[in-house]
Amino acid sequence: MQTMKRWNVDVVVAEENEGEAARTWAEVGLIADDGTALRGHGMARKHPADLDVPEIGEELAVSRALSDLSRQLRQVAAEDINDNTGSPWRPT
Repeated sequence: MQTMKRWNVDVVVAEENEGEAARTWAEVGLIADDGTALRGHGMARKHPADLDVPEIGEELAVSRALSDLSRQLRQVAAEDINDNTGSPWRPT
């Protein structure tokens, strides 16, 4: 028997400018079928001497938010492994 699930990740990006400096914030959200809801956050800063290329800040902020979400999802999996086996998860 084969099963398939789809998990959707919601991404929100916002930019804030102060003179020549800028910050880009990203939040990613995941709600699993079992109701587990996780949110990852990331931020990128533009140095005043850098070229104004908003896509770079967006890419960095979103990648950092996804990395944060990934860390949280690994933690949930580790807790589930421990709860179901009685043994802590050991990453390889």
